[in-house]
Amino acid sequence: MSVDSRSYAAMDRILQEIAVVGRRLEAVDSKITDLSMASTSIRANIASFQDRVTDLDHRLTNVEGQLATLPE
Repeated sequence: MSVDSRSYAAMDRILQEIAVVGRRLEAVDSKITDLSMASTSIRANIASFQDRVTDLDHRLTNVEGQLATLPE
C-alpha cells in the first residue's frame, strides 16, 4: 500500500467517524427539540393551574365574605 492509499484510507475512516458524530448530533438535537416542546407544554399547564388556583382563591374569599354577613 502506498502512502497515498494509506492517506486516503485514513481520510475515509475520519470521514466515516465524522458522519457517525453528525448523526449522533442530529439525534441529540431532535431530543433537545422534543424537550423544549415538552417544557413549553408544562409551562402552559402550570400557568393554567395557577389561574385556576387564583380563581378558587377569589371564590373562597367571596364565600368567606358571605359567611361573615350571616347571623349567628
